[in-house]
Amino acid sequence: MIDRSLTPLVAEALRDTPVVLLMGARQVGKSTLARTLLDDPGKGRYLTLDDPAVRRAAEMDPAGFVSRHQGLTILDEIQLAPELFRAIKATVDEDRRPGRFLLTGSANVLVLPRISESLAGRMEILTLDGISQCEVRGTADNLVDRLFSGRSLEPQRLPMNRETLVKAILEGGFPEAREREPGRRRGQWFESYIQTMLQRDIRDLSRIEGLTQLPRILELLSVRSASLLNASEVSRSLGIPLNTLKRYLTLLEAVFLIETVPAWSGSLGKRLVKAPKLMVRDTGLLAHLMGVDAERLLARPDFLGGPLETFVAGELRKLLGWARCRARIHHYRTLPGEEVDLLLERADGQVLGVEVKASGSLQARDFKGLKSLADSLGEAFQGGVVLYTGPEVLPFGPNIWAVPVSALWQGLA
Repeated sequence: MIDRSLTPLVAEALRDTPVVLLMGARQVGKSTLARTLLDDPGKGRYLTLDDPAVRRAAEMDPAGFVSRHQGLTILDEIQLAPELFRAIKATVDEDRRPGRFLLTGSANVLVLPRISESLAGRMEILTLDGISQCEVRGTADNLVDRLFSGRSLEPQRLPMNRETLVKAILEGGFPEAREREPGRRRGQWFESYIQTMLQRDIRDLSRIEGLTQLPRILELLSVRSASLLNASEVSRSLGIPLNTLKRYLTLLEAVFLIETVPAWSGSLGKRLVKAPKLMVRDTGLLAHLMGVDAERLLARPDFLGGPLETFVAGELRKLLGWARCRARIHHYRTLPGEEVDLLLERADGQVLGVEVKASGSLQARDFKGLKSLADSLGEAFQGGVVLYTGPEVLPFGPNIWAVPVSALWQGLA
């Protein structure tokens, strides 16, 4: 079993917080992680609301359901019984001992008002993503912390293999999908996963019919992953009303199938593009939806660009989940056309720019966006890196470097 980097953070939260909510897509390992924290079954209990009998008991008597358990109570798939949130709030208000409830949810409760209002300010929320490359390789280095450390980078050579990189993109982060043979067997897993999401999770959240359009929507979104989201254009391409599309996008984001990376809105006095970037959260699912395999991605760098940027964004998001520094991911684009693929903004306003290139060699023009951003930000510019598929760490200007993509899991000296 692969050790998850978020486990110590969940355990830490339980030591001083009554309620901890662990969110993430189905099948990313939330239940497995939660069970590892139940050291002594005699002092706590694990219950899943996927069990119809457990769910009925929770719905019929929410207050009694949450009050009859001692020690740590793990409630899996909490979004299936929203009635429990108010009952948990009431019992926690009476007894604020830490470590009372560990909840897991395959839907983002922050976008579900009837749930999020119940425990606002009363619980700590953590998000578990798919398995990261650091977790796969058992490395503890966090590239985000290293780049924000203020220490200058040094020229060095890192192992960088395009075949290994493409393999990681195609595997994605779902533990069970990663274990399947590439091709038909892994493809069947993703097909079943999508159907399960449509027939259970999304239908339970939306209570609407007409979800048969969602597979087609997902396929269309996959070829736009790592691109600006133009909802009007997607609506026209699909032939569905814009308001209907936006509702579907909200549902897909709520169950962690897609995410939108917001545009950065810094005060530079420049006209900035405000549209978010669209990302399919798991690159294994993305490759399945796109119908691409290793041979195609290796032979066609133009096909690799979108999946590679999606992969980098996902790895950075995972690293931020357990990094010491707090930062948010954005993208940067001005109306005149200056752009940086990804931008990390720390809580103190320091900014790191990240460009992603599928090429194994770089030209001066590949650093144009980072240098423009550096000139605009001044002292707030922490640095910039172009992550590429070559092996060398090389300087291309003050605080601007070419860095192999493999630094995401191997770290930097």
